[in-house]
Parts: sequence; C-alpha cells; structure tokens
Amino acid sequence: MDFAPILAALRRHRTATLLIALEIALACAVLCNACFLIASRIGLMQIESGVDESSLARIKLDCDDCNSTDLNARVMAALRAVPGVQSVAAVNTLPFGERAGDNGVTIDREHYVAVPHFYLGGPGAAETLGLHLAEGQPFQPEDFRTGDVWVPADTPVWISRTLAEKLWPGQSALGKEFWVTDKFHFRVVGVLAHLVRPDPGGTRGSGAAEWSVFAPMAPGKVLNGTYAIRAAPADLQRVLREAREVAQKAAPEAVLDLTQSRTVSDLRSDFFRPSRIMAGMLVGVIVALLLVTALGIVGLASFWVQQRRKQIGIRRAIGATRQDILRYFQTENFLIVSGGIVVGLVMAVVLNIVLMKFYELPRLPVAYLPISAVVLWLLGQLAVLGPALRAAAVPPVVATRSV
Repeated sequence: MDFAPILAALRRHRTATLLIALEIALACAVLCNACFLIASRIGLMQIESGVDESSLARIKLDCDDCNSTDLNARVMAALRAVPGVQSVAAVNTLPFGERAGDNGVTIDREHYVAVPHFYLGGPGAAETLGLHLAEGQPFQPEDFRTGDVWVPADTPVWISRTLAEKLWPGQSALGKEFWVTDKFHFRVVGVLAHLVRPDPGGTRGSGAAEWSVFAPMAPGKVLNGTYAIRAAPADLQRVLREAREVAQKAAPEAVLDLTQSRTVSDLRSDFFRPSRIMAGMLVGVIVALLLVTALGIVGLASFWVQQRRKQIGIRRAIGATRQDILRYFQTENFLIVSGGIVVGLVMAVVLNIVLMKFYELPRLPVAYLPISAVVLWLLGQLAVLGPALRAAAVPPVVATRSV
C-alpha cells in the first residue's frame, strides 16, 4: 500500500492525530510499568518463606518489668503442655511478623554492603521453624549463649543463600566472617536455601527480600516474650486458641499481643493484603486506560469515516474494493498507534527510572516493552475495525450522493 496518501491525510488532521498518539503513548507508559508492578507483587506474594508455615503459630507477650528468665520458663512450660503442641522455642520474630533486628553488615570492618534482618532463636528453634540447611552444620549446644544488649560478641550464624551471594558472589560462604560495627563478629557455619525477611519487599526493596541471618541465642534478657509453636496443620488453629489462654494464665502480668499472636499463614495473608489491593487497583487502572484509549480510537475513526464518505465513494467508484478501504483505515490506525508507542516506550523507561529512584523498585525488564507494544497494536486494530467495516460497506452511489 502507498503510504503517501495516508500520511498526507494525517498531516491535514494534525491535532486529532497528535491527541490520539499522546493518549496511546500515555497508555503504553502506564501499561508497561503497571504490568511490571503487578507481576512483581504477585511474585513477591508467592515467595518461599523458608519456614514450615502451615505448622507454625506465634505467641507474643509484652512485659517491660518481667523477669525474663522466669517469664520464659513459665510460658514455655505452659505452652508445651497444650495438647497437640509438637515443639516450642523462643524466637525474636517470625517471617511476616514485625521486624526485630535490621543491622548493616560489613565484611572488611569499613564498608557496609547489606542490611539483613537478624533472626534470633533459642535451642530447638531451627527444628521448630522447619529451617533447611543447604550446606553447613547444625548449631552446637555451646552456641546458645545469652547477651547483655544483643547477641554475644562472637556468634556462629546461618545465612540465607541470597545474602551469601550478595556478600560473597560466586564463593562458598561457609567459614566466612562479617561484622556489625566493631563489637559484633559473626562466622557463617550454615547456608539456608530460603529464609525470608519479616517484611519482604518492604523498606529494603524486593531484591533484599531474603537477606536474613539466623543466630543461636539462649532465652534471657534479650530473647524473651516471643515463642514459636509447632503443631499439625489440622490442629494449629485450636492449639493457637488454647496457647493464647494458657500464656495469659502463666504470665498474668504480661500483655498478649493479639495482632502478632497468630499463625504464620495468617501473618502472611495480612502482610500481603496491601499488595493484593494494589494489584487489583492497578488492574482496574489498566482496564480503564485501555478502554478509554479504545473509545478514543473508535471515536476518531468514526468521525473520519463520516468526513470521508465522498472520498470513500469516489474510490469505490473507480475500482477500490471493500478490502482496500478496510486496509486503508487499518494502516492509518497502525501508523498513529506506532507513533504513540515509540513515544510511550521512552516515557515508560523514564517513569521506571523515577520509580527506581524514589520507591526502590527494580529496573523494568526489556521484555515488557514489546509485549505492551503488541497489546496496543492489537487494541488499535480491534478498535478501528468497526468504523473501518462500516466505511467499507458504504455503496459507491450512496457515498457520492451524500455530499
């Protein structure tokens, strides 16, 4: 097809053409980034926590003036007596609960390279949580010591594989050392396949979702008031209800935190509720934007068909077929949409850079650009199809007499 007549017609309608092209450009920019955000959120919601979620619940007590040793002894004994409880362990927090210990780490004592979350667990905590070592060795009884303000100065730890790759790319992390300030020294004795932060995708971004450290610690002044309970999945809800009751009876001077004393599955569901809402809103925005764009294309094409009835009639009279008329409008729409897409792809990249700077989002994968372009091309062709078919169906004699 000769593009010269089409381009000439578009130049005579610059304003309308420009407005539709800009609308398509905006739709392209929003479509790329919104789809990427939706995919990122869905991927994050499906993240593997590294713990046995279906079998775990948490009990959290707040008591500022309690004797930590006495509190732990009373509460853990009461929890173990609940029918159906398989094991109980003192922890500082669990995945999808509140953050309990983010700290910057350095491998040269000078430059901080990551800010992982530190999980603390008493004897039996790893087994209770269902943590799985990818490599390394279990903690020894002598590894569980108390600390005055945090962990002991020299502590063996397990770290997630993601954090190991961040700290020592392409190397085995076993035996490696890192520090938190000059006071706290850690030696890696195990690498976990997965261990998600309490707030995956939160303040540190999705790339740091599994930057986690698990350190052994004896229950005491630092590790007290928070307990992981393991039970069969079928019994877990009942066990949790009874565990709440016995924990309050065992420590009447403490306050039970109901928002955090829940199953890990419920904690996960609550944590990702905003993500589900955001994904739903973005889907609505995409649908609305594509609908408005399609209506704009339909309106403009219908207007042009009405304006060009004489032109269509003359072309039909001198031998143009219905297919020729249909192809003309489809090609015209393709050129407008293509121009909008080119601008929109640039806008999409710029928008992603802004989101990366202010909201710590990852870089937009290149694959989203051609996918969005194809979607808009198909949308444009579908939107213009109705007006184009009406134009192609006009008899030559009716079109000629209509002016």
